[in-house]
Amino acid sequence: MTELLEKSIQTLELPRVLAMLADEAVTEEGKETCRKVRPQTVVSDVSRLQKQTSAAFQMLVKHGTPSFSGVRPVAAALQRADRGGALNTRELLDIAQVLRCARNVREYGVGESTEKTVLDGYFHSLSPNRFLEEKISGSILSEDEIADSASPELADIRRHIRAAAGKVRDVLNRLISSNQSKYLQESIITMRGGRYVVPVKSEHKNEIPGLVHDVSGSGGTFFIEPMGVVNANNELRELQMKEQKEIERILAELSADCAGFREGIEDNYRTLIALDVIFARAKLSTHMGGMEPVLGDYIELKKARHPLLDPKTAVRNDLYLGKDFDTLVITGPNTGGKTVTLKTLGLLTLMAQCGLHIPAMDGSTIRVCSAVLADIGDEQSIDQSLSTFSSHMVNIVAMLEQLDEDTLVLFDELGAGTDPVEGAALAAAIIESARQLGARVAATTHYAELKVYAMTTEGVENASCEFNVDTLAPTYRVLIGIPGKSNAFAISRRLGLPDYIIQRAADRIDAENVRFEDVISQLESQRQAMEREKEKAQELRREMERTKAEADHYRERIEEERRKATEKAQAEARAIIQEARDTADAVFKELNAMRRRQEKAKEWVDDNQQRSDLRRTLNEAENALGAKGEELETPAPTRPAVVGDMVEVLKTHTQAQVVGVNKDGTLQLQAGILKLKAKQDEVRVLEEATARHKQSQKDKARKATVPRPFRAAAAKAELDLRGMMVDEALAAVDMFLDNALMGKLETVTIIHGKGTGALRKAVREHLKHSRYVKSARPGAYGEGEDGVTVVTMK
Repeated sequence: MTELLEKSIQTLELPRVLAMLADEAVTEEGKETCRKVRPQTVVSDVSRLQKQTSAAFQMLVKHGTPSFSGVRPVAAALQRADRGGALNTRELLDIAQVLRCARNVREYGVGESTEKTVLDGYFHSLSPNRFLEEKISGSILSEDEIADSASPELADIRRHIRAAAGKVRDVLNRLISSNQSKYLQESIITMRGGRYVVPVKSEHKNEIPGLVHDVSGSGGTFFIEPMGVVNANNELRELQMKEQKEIERILAELSADCAGFREGIEDNYRTLIALDVIFARAKLSTHMGGMEPVLGDYIELKKARHPLLDPKTAVRNDLYLGKDFDTLVITGPNTGGKTVTLKTLGLLTLMAQCGLHIPAMDGSTIRVCSAVLADIGDEQSIDQSLSTFSSHMVNIVAMLEQLDEDTLVLFDELGAGTDPVEGAALAAAIIESARQLGARVAATTHYAELKVYAMTTEGVENASCEFNVDTLAPTYRVLIGIPGKSNAFAISRRLGLPDYIIQRAADRIDAENVRFEDVISQLESQRQAMEREKEKAQELRREMERTKAEADHYRERIEEERRKATEKAQAEARAIIQEARDTADAVFKELNAMRRRQEKAKEWVDDNQQRSDLRRTLNEAENALGAKGEELETPAPTRPAVVGDMVEVLKTHTQAQVVGVNKDGTLQLQAGILKLKAKQDEVRVLEEATARHKQSQKDKARKATVPRPFRAAAAKAELDLRGMMVDEALAAVDMFLDNALMGKLETVTIIHGKGTGALRKAVREHLKHSRYVKSARPGAYGEGEDGVTVVTMK
């Protein structure tokens, strides 16, 4: 990387973004790696980094953040162990923590998920060594304590030590409780030089025979080892030396085991650091509202903002370069946002080439550049006797020597600091030279000549930063295609400069420049008017779309109501006709009975003819309805209905759900609050309604059981209770466990500190009764030990 490119990186403030990235990393080496990131210049490398960041972002959303806490450098310790050296407890615990983290991160990445990502290679390359991890963790309880279970010999030695110490204390306790206690300064047993002693008054030091191990500062107390416990103390001392030798042997054995697995442990460490950096990029994207840019042959940033500005107040702009034009000339008043626009263009390009997501809208495109060179800011040097103009020229000369077709070059106030006429001509010549070398150029200027150059040269486009003259405040909106004005006269008039001075200044301006500025003013006025009209037209279009949607909705409701009313009327008419048929049949039966009783009567009228006339009349009435049940369009026969199907009862045209099938084949139906029975041939299956019903049930189940995807991103894996009262802490624990459960976190950590132990005891007792908790344990070395509680969620 050239010195000029590194200087441009500093000018565009990429290190500040990398510092934000380092804050997201967990491990110290990961933080340092983040600070040293530099842009890649090969498209395939940039694409790989971007895909890694996107994959990590998706995993953060779905599964939360993997834990890299406690991972420390182990290469030096492993190298010493490989040479036969014995590691201390801290180094061995660091190695165990690397193995533990490798195992947990592998489970996080592989787990039960079958979804393939570009990070699978990292997760599968992790090689957990549970045997060595548990051997170290089981042997070393903390940096200062070796477990009795580290070896049978150590357990046996410590058992003898406890027995020997008990004998010594028994002898001394008898001394304290005897009549010799009057010679003691205090009735206590203490230790000096690793041996048990009693404090004896100086005037009675000869009354208790023994070895003097220490004297108090005042000389009033002698710490004496009575002769009766010398042998016991000697035995205890020998056992303690054996214990120390056994501990050294255990540490040497564990060190040798680590040396045997050195390569795998080092590979795990490097992979964990790489994943820490990748997930740091994903977390920065989450906080920044970033997205993965498309890699193309041009730059097209949609609603982009500068990443170092407050996202709540920063104005988002659309920036284009390299598609329809290769050079952008940005004009406008001071403090209008020209330099910020240049920096946004360059910084977002550098961020994308570092594998970082950029704060812009989806669909934004970035061109991978061989270099992003920037000449921004006042670099006047007293030491080197360089003026502002000279210092800029030094930079520009060096930049022109390095330009090629893949370079993005940014000029701020090009040509400033010298005679305006010469400066404008020089600026145009520099831009033209850079274009001939194939570079993409963005430059800011106040020169009207460059505005004309941009308007009359193919491939060069004007842009401006909008300024509100009424409020004397910039809007920070970038308008591509429109040259800007300095607005010096308008600003001066608003600030109170007398009109006659402004008029004198105006009279000194060249007539062509006046006409040019007038044209720009007219164009700006027309643009603003067109934008207002465009906004009104868009509002009218949105209103028309809302009105159309409402009208379509009302029309559908009316059609549905009309259909229901028609069906209801037809059903009522069919019921009336059926009732008339039943009545007619009853009358016919009565007539037949009367005929049998009066078959000899002459005045009897032929009832068959009357029956036919009556039925003909009923049929004509039914046909007049135009909706006879048998003449309705009947769908084709359907499959047999099963439980869960939506069906239509043919007689009443009622929709119902099949809730059961009886042994005789009849169906149990549920229509609202009504329960019905029907045969298979009395219903037809409604396939579309069945599909909708089943989908609705699935949606309800999903909403009831599956949290929103971003809930996992919001769930935190750690809760710090230090400084809280017990009641306040327990309430915080409940809320934390609820969020963790909704976020689908498998393991969380509660930090309560050691202190008096009251808060720790209350929290752990509370966790025993929580319905969210599967198990809870104190933290291991590197996790906070007894100052934290690690909770496994159900």
